[in-house]
Order: sequence, then structure tokens, then C-alpha cells
Amino acid sequence: MADAATFVFDFDSTLVGLESLEALADLALEGVADAAAVLAEVHRLTDAAMAGEIDFGEALRRRLALLPLHRSHVEALAARAVNDLAPSVRRNLAFFRDHAERVVIVSGGFREIVAPVARQLGIAAERVLANDLVYAADGRVAGVDPANPLAGAGGKARALEALGLPRPVVMVGDGWTDAEVRLAGAADRFYAFTEIVRRPPVVAAADAEVASLDELLHAEGLAGRWSYPRSRMRILLLENIHPAAVARLEAEGYVVETATGALGEDELIARMAGVHVLGVRSKTQVSARVLAAADRLLAVAAFCIGTNQIDLDAAAARGVAVFNAPYSNTRSVVELAVGLTIALLRDVADKSAAMHRGVWNKSASGARELRGKTLGIVGYGAIGSQLSVLAEALGMRVIFHDLTERLALGNARRVPSLEALLEEADVVSLHVDGRRENSTLLGPAELARMKPGALLLNLSRGHVVDVEALAAAVRSGRLGGAALDVFPEEPATNADPFDSPLRGLRNVILTPHIGGSTEEAQEAIGEFAAERLLAFLNRGDTSFCVNLPNVQLTEVSGAHRLLHIHHNQPGVLAELNRAIAEAGLNILGQHLKTDERTGYVIVDVDRDYDRAALRALRGVAGTLRFRTLY
Repeated sequence: MADAATFVFDFDSTLVGLESLEALADLALEGVADAAAVLAEVHRLTDAAMAGEIDFGEALRRRLALLPLHRSHVEALAARAVNDLAPSVRRNLAFFRDHAERVVIVSGGFREIVAPVARQLGIAAERVLANDLVYAADGRVAGVDPANPLAGAGGKARALEALGLPRPVVMVGDGWTDAEVRLAGAADRFYAFTEIVRRPPVVAAADAEVASLDELLHAEGLAGRWSYPRSRMRILLLENIHPAAVARLEAEGYVVETATGALGEDELIARMAGVHVLGVRSKTQVSARVLAAADRLLAVAAFCIGTNQIDLDAAAARGVAVFNAPYSNTRSVVELAVGLTIALLRDVADKSAAMHRGVWNKSASGARELRGKTLGIVGYGAIGSQLSVLAEALGMRVIFHDLTERLALGNARRVPSLEALLEEADVVSLHVDGRRENSTLLGPAELARMKPGALLLNLSRGHVVDVEALAAAVRSGRLGGAALDVFPEEPATNADPFDSPLRGLRNVILTPHIGGSTEEAQEAIGEFAAERLLAFLNRGDTSFCVNLPNVQLTEVSGAHRLLHIHHNQPGVLAELNRAIAEAGLNILGQHLKTDERTGYVIVDVDRDYDRAALRALRGVAGTLRFRTLY
């Protein structure tokens, strides 16, 4: 432990996310006619005592007198409290168990409720100071033991002084009675703990404010003295990213800000100051200008398949990792492609529109079965190959074209060129990425090669099809119909208008970029991308990173981890190791992975380090990004 400090923790709204007496009041007043008024008075007295406005002992006696408390209420809350640890406490159980002999819990609450939580944390009973309830013969709570110093004013300081704790003593809590410990000289440092509740008078009296246990451990040098605490890291998620991602990131102690829509370049630049992680979907453009303005940025996550909206080269040049979710919405896109194919073959959209106008057109003319038709898939990646399997199961013949060598699934057959595929397929479905080379992949010449009456689906990128040429081909009857989910120009928000030369054409289905927009897919994307971010932030893992070398890492145990991203140039590793040796650090493990432009070194060392060592490591020639963990 950094300076062999003794850590003294308050209980209510510090170790647990509740105020014991208020929680007991909720239980005791259930079904009572004037419960709301009594609860309001209990809350008022609690806040007044915690802010130092009235004597704690007086507030305790008055609150207990208001409540019809029984032993059964206390037992019920004791069972609940062990499951209501503050989030950062739950994340750092190892701290309490590893240093139990240096931890004390002091509370104006009740021993029956504190004791089970202390046992869960590995804290011995003799290191728990709390009030003792007094019960009547029938189990009613009659009050607290008046001989216990915690039942009166200044009780925490007196109780701790009686223990004769080794100094220095660090007090951690959220209330005025915790600040009094420092003011009375019974503690050498007081941290106002504000993860659950923030009381300005308490913060003003503190040596420092910590919004989580992570920040406390960071400040006290127990979690990598110079690593950055999670609760001070800002994550900005745009475009209505699924709440599952927010919940997962916040559960790990990160601060998450969200916005429902996309941001333009200038607006995004204005928001990037101090942001450590940016999350976007397909509409927000993360340009080189945006990346240059991001003074703290470590990573960008695309909560979708594509990454063409992000300048990957500019991100790599700054040591910013970029992640995506390449598989999470695959099934949703494939199911939409199958459904659109059936709808086009059966002229469903036009017949439905006619019905809504009151026109009954029961005819088999132009309606065709899926079975026996040839599906041509352009791009045989995750989506294209899964579409191949489903289409074949429905009775279609499948051919595909891809510039990369791909394993054909089932009876699918690879064709040597795009032209050969267009000439043979009854239905062409596009599933290519957004690289510039795919711009206008299907223009007038390619559309002219398609079979007369063939159908075209584009669920990939808007710029891969010349929509003017497609509209002309449909109007002339050359093609039998089309379904598009993506467009060269798309509205930034749902409130903006949409226009396209394809509007109003027969047997053309237009959908607003919803290929991956199912509840299941968005939740899966949120969870996958969030997990990739957490792996990178928490342990330096770059698996599935699209612009930096991929390194798969386990959690570090009993060591400190140093992360170094640099230009791939000769001599970096030698200079890095020289700096580590001069700092007196012993290397426990080291990983190096490079690609054609970037190198990534991960070093686990066996002892703490100081700022001078970090300055030397940051100064290694070619350094793009240096970060410390633990």
C-alpha cells in the first residue's frame, strides 16, 4: 500500500448505494396512511444531518421516533444491502480483501445492516464501528444504545480515536459526519465520495472529491499511480446508440454522454475537447480535421459494420484505435434482403399501395416464385455468405463474385467476373464495403448487362449504384424492379426530407437505411462494440481493431502495464527497453506487433513507476501514443 495508510469508509451512500434509515422507513411505512409525509420528514432530517445543518445524534433520535420499525424490517434490509454495493466498490472487491487489515468501516447506521456487507468485503467484525439498535420485547425498535459514541455528535471522530489507528488515516465518505473526522484531527486526509450523492458543503470541507473508488485508489497510488481513473474518462456516443452499450460502459466506471443525431464536422469538432472515446454509427463523418481537434482521443467505435465514415489513416497516424461491429447485424440485413426479394418477385409493394387506394387487383401476372431463380451475390463476406445459405435453403441457385478468395458455402458457385454474374442472375444483391474503388460499381454499362426483367438489391453503400441510371432502367422496363436501403445522399435526421429519382417508380421498394435496424441487431452491436472498447481501455487489447496491429491480451495481474503505439521504424523497441531499464523497471512480459505503418508494444513491469520514467517512455522517437494501466 502506497504509504501504509489506514482507510476508513463510511457505509451509507459510500460502500452501498442506499441510506439505511431511509430504506428502513420505506419498509416500515408500507401501507401507512400518512407515509408520504413521514418519509418527507425523514429525508429532510437525513439531508440536514449529512450537510451538517443539525446534530447527527438529534437527527437520528427524531427519525427513529417517526418510524414504526421492527426487527423484521432490519433483517430484510440487511439481506438487501449485500446486493446494493456502490458500483465502483463492486468493481474493486479485491482492494478490500487484499488490504482488509488496513480498512475500517465507521457508520452512524446500524450494525445489523453493516455487518453482512463487511463480511462480504472481508472486513473483520472488530473493524466495524456502527450504532447498536435496542429492541423492545415484541421486536419493535426502541432506539439505539446511548453508550455508543456513534449515537451522538462527533461520534465518528471519538470512536476512531479510541481505536488508535496507525497513521496516516484516510477518511472516505459522503456526509458531514465524515468531514468532522478530518476536522477533529482523527484523519489526515478526507475524500468526499460523490458516486451516489454529492453534498456541496461536504465537498467544500474535503481535501479532494472522488466520484468513484477507482479515483480514490488512483489518488492514493493503489491502482497505478499515474494511470487515469475511469470516472474521469469521457465517452461520447452519437446517433442513438443502443442503451446496452451505455449500460455496459457505465458499469465499468466510465462517464458516458449521448446524443440522438449525427453531428456535422464543425459541430463535432466543438464537442471533441476532452473526449477519450467517440462512438458513431454511419452518418457522422470522423474526418482528419475532427481527429486533429481531439486532444484526448484514444479510440473510435463504429457501432455498425462499415468504417468508411472514419478516416482510418489519420486515426492510425495519431495512435487512435478504431473498432467496428462486423458481424452483429448480419442476420438482420440478410433477413431484410430475403424479404425484399420475395416482395419484389410478388409485386407486393405496388399491390399493397393499390389496396390502400381501394383498388382490388387480384392477378398472377408478373408474380414469380423464389424457388428456382438465380441469386447473384456481389461481395461474399459475412452478410453475402449468410444470404447465400438462406437463399439456397429457400430453393434458389446461388452464384457470387468477390475480389477476395472466399470459401463457397453449400452449392454456391463462384463466377470469375462481375459481368458474368450480372448476365446470369435473376436477382442481384450487393454486399460490398464502402471503399472508394466501389463507387458507382453498377453504372449504366453494368445495369445494361443484367438480364431483362432482373431485380437489383442494394443494402451495402449508397454510392455503389448510379441511381439515375437505375431509375432509367426501371422506367424503361429493362429491369423488373429494385430495392434500396442505402442512398448516395441520406437525411441527417428523421426530420429532414428525403428525395431520390427512384421515388414513385413501379416495383421499387425504398427503405430508410434500416438493414441493421432491428432491436436484436442494435443491442448486439451495442454490446459487441462496447466490449471491444472495454478490452482496449481496460487491458490494451486491440482484437478486431481495423487500423492498428491486432494484439489479444489477458488481464494483467500483479504487474503494471505500459502501452506504446509508435511509427513502425527501426530502433523503437531498443530505445523503449533502454528507457525501461534506466527507470529500474523489470519486464515481466512484453508483446510487439507491427503492420506496415504502426507498431504496438505492450510491456508488463513488476514495480511502481514515477513520472520521470513516464516522460522518458513518452519521449522515445516515433511515439504516437503512450498510456499506462494499473
